[in-house]
Amino acid sequence: MDRPNILFICTDQQSRTAMGAARNPWVDTPHMDSLAAEGVRFTDAYCGSPVCGPSRACLLTGRMSHDHGVLVNGMTLRDGVENFGQLLQRGGYETAWSGRWHLPEPYPTQSTSPPGFECVLPDPFNHLPRRNLGASTDEPVTDAAITFLRRTHDRPFCLGVALCNPHDICYWIMDRDAPIPSGPLPELPANFRRDPQEPEFVQTARLRDHYGQENMATPDWSMQRWQAYLAEYYRLTHLVDVQIGRLLSALEQAGLEKDTVVVFTSDHGEGMAAHELVVKLNLYEPAASVPLLVRGPDIPQGETRSQLASGVDILPTLCDLAGVEIPSIAGESLLPAIADRGQDQGQGREFVVSQLYPDTQDLSLAGRMLRSRDHKYLCFNSGERPEMLFHLGDDPGECHNLALAPVSPAALGQHREWLKRWLRASADPFQSAPLN
Repeated sequence: MDRPNILFICTDQQSRTAMGAARNPWVDTPHMDSLAAEGVRFTDAYCGSPVCGPSRACLLTGRMSHDHGVLVNGMTLRDGVENFGQLLQRGGYETAWSGRWHLPEPYPTQSTSPPGFECVLPDPFNHLPRRNLGASTDEPVTDAAITFLRRTHDRPFCLGVALCNPHDICYWIMDRDAPIPSGPLPELPANFRRDPQEPEFVQTARLRDHYGQENMATPDWSMQRWQAYLAEYYRLTHLVDVQIGRLLSALEQAGLEKDTVVVFTSDHGEGMAAHELVVKLNLYEPAASVPLLVRGPDIPQGETRSQLASGVDILPTLCDLAGVEIPSIAGESLLPAIADRGQDQGQGREFVVSQLYPDTQDLSLAGRMLRSRDHKYLCFNSGERPEMLFHLGDDPGECHNLALAPVSPAALGQHREWLKRWLRASADPFQSAPLN
């Protein structure tokens, strides 16, 4: 294809299954669903790290947390690390950004643009009341992006639009008086109950009162409150879908739809009541998995891909679309998988990795996830029972930890070896007793 325009859309805290296209009957997302129907949906996509700032740095740089330097929220990229805006800008693209940034500025505006992008949010946005809520910010963020799309463009553009919802669920969780949404309430997941033998590392994280503290609000919740939490989460996901619909309509009205590749994903997922967890900062599927949709010229329509994908693949994929040289980074371009259905038949990479640093006050605490084609291996560097292994085909709810059972020693050993190999190759300093 000729060098297309690129519209990169990122929501905040949206799990892979929080979308109608993922066969979830409880959430109304017609515009996300239209992207899936008119493009390619990756069924096994993961974030680089299950929390906002580190994961956004992975999306922007194609690098893992230990490489780009953002281990927890509030940190900045290390010197010399470039984002995809800088690379595409040098390649002749017009690059712009509207919305959340989190590195560490929450919302850069026209006078505070980060390297590589023209920020199109007007400066008065900084005076918006309740700027922490997507209910307040997502509409003006979309307005600014639409204004950019309506411009006259004399060269291809890459516009990033980073929306906030369904992140507002964090505040609903912490508000004991938050109303219960009207209408039928979703059923709780089959894996709702926590495993009493889960790693001590995970048990400790449930009690942390300064990072991921939302889990401290849930011990006395009734079943109805848990169901209401899911209903509210889906309501917020619908709200952000409305803004995505406005973006897609503006793209079509500007006559840009046929020349623009739309890439949609989220920074990380949400606990979604699995294992009695809310929000992020864990490596179970609902928090670690993300939606990933690609639509545009020469992109197959209405197809899925089961190739393992990661947030670090966004930068190389955008560079590949733009004809820009891909730097030496952790991510891989997904264009071969998108273009060739054969990639969906057991080919592609052997595994993807996600990194977790769960405590802003103790950066030595860490965990790693390695997702292979059939299994998922988790390893933590402190506490009793520091490993988990699940066969996701047989156990999609991650209820049976094979690391505690002697029936799968070969699979456990293989995943340990894969992780050790990856740690060496990527210069990741993570250490854990089972890997010694």
